[in-house]
Amino acid sequence: MPALSNPLPHLQKVYRHNVETFRSAPLAELSGSLGDLGTLLPLMTALVITRSISLPATLLFTGAANVLTGVAFGIPLPVQPMKAIAAVAIARKFTLEENTAAGVVVASLVGILSVTGLIEYANRVTPVPVVKGIQVGAGLSLCLSAGTKMLAPLSWTGPWWGDNLLWALCSVTLLLLTFVYPRLPYTLIIFAVGIVLSTLSPSSKTSTPAVIDIPILHPSGHDFWKATTTASLGQLPLTLLNSVIAASALASDLLPSPPYPAAPTVTELGISVAAINLVACWFGCMPVCHGSGGLAGQYRFGARSGSSIISLGTLKLVLGIVAFFHPGPIVSVLSGIPKSLLGVLILAAGVELAKVGESVNTDARDLRVLDRSNSWDGKRVKELGEGERKERFMVMLVTVTTLLAFRNDAVGFVAGLVWHWSFKIAGRFEEWRERRGGEPFWRRVGHRREESAGLLVHEESGRVA
Repeated sequence: MPALSNPLPHLQKVYRHNVETFRSAPLAELSGSLGDLGTLLPLMTALVITRSISLPATLLFTGAANVLTGVAFGIPLPVQPMKAIAAVAIARKFTLEENTAAGVVVASLVGILSVTGLIEYANRVTPVPVVKGIQVGAGLSLCLSAGTKMLAPLSWTGPWWGDNLLWALCSVTLLLLTFVYPRLPYTLIIFAVGIVLSTLSPSSKTSTPAVIDIPILHPSGHDFWKATTTASLGQLPLTLLNSVIAASALASDLLPSPPYPAAPTVTELGISVAAINLVACWFGCMPVCHGSGGLAGQYRFGARSGSSIISLGTLKLVLGIVAFFHPGPIVSVLSGIPKSLLGVLILAAGVELAKVGESVNTDARDLRVLDRSNSWDGKRVKELGEGERKERFMVMLVTVTTLLAFRNDAVGFVAGLVWHWSFKIAGRFEEWRERRGGEPFWRRVGHRREESAGLLVHEESGRVA
């Protein structure tokens, strides 16, 4: 754990990486920093409208978290909403205290699992195909969410000319150009167009209620009970699986070291999530975590270092100061960004996350042959037999399909584990059968019965004769 056990050399290496990367490709880093806005903006705006969070506190604390994680880890690690808590808070119109309680409960449990080493143990014993399945399932969930909740309600020409499927088609066309021109600052262009369209939207002229101060909250026992039973228990497995285990694995896949800094361990990510929320939630900040989907989105649009999210965090800090004095215009502009543009951003992030499943049998981390320095040269991997390849792919597929069918990461995780260990048990039984003579016990018993019956018939035939 370089960021925790020996911080100074690690921070120096991260600083050099951030500076050199930003100097070589500033537009790519700035564009990549906005790759997670498709998830952040809709949920944050909805929580502000229901008065479940404080907008200035959310912008200031998440902005500070962006800066600190960029400095500490040196990769485009996102700070995004805890989606399960946000969904329940919006549906039930949580108060500030209830939302705080939900975030504190999840952060406390994640922190305990991290400092005790239980989360590292869980990551070590979790099969890689199951982790890949969680990643692919999360990516496809993003695509389904974008298609059903953002793009599906839109028509080709209305209800407003600035937010329809024609704009989505233009966004996709521009996205395809990034294959030819990979340095095209796609999200910068989309964000700028979205801001312009939002200011022209009729809804931007309507005032939106918001919590304009930064309160110090004191949730009651009833708030903790309600938040735990309705939101926290659903969020905990999502945070552990997608925001810690899957995010750490994805960072290792997308940004292998060198040339990048070492990918954060699950313990480091768990402590980071716990620290951010245990400090920020008491002031009305939105509960946040590090998501593999956000990392995939920011990577897809050009981010390769912590300088990208440091830039985003700085922007959030500035907006947080402005929101403290004038929250209404910021909420109106952010809420007015067309869904057609945000939906395409989410689709692209989902595809980027889902495609990591392709490496389950090629260069997954459990197949890499490490050298004496415990690093991978990007070439040497273990050879798999045809049967093992099929088993690994099937475990990943079962995890993905179960996750999507039940819309629950924990159910997909358990199903993948069951499938994985079923293959293992079947393999052990096959080995035992071969050692015992090459065929199952019941088949040998059946053969003996057939032989005995044949002998009996032969003897009876002889006596008759």
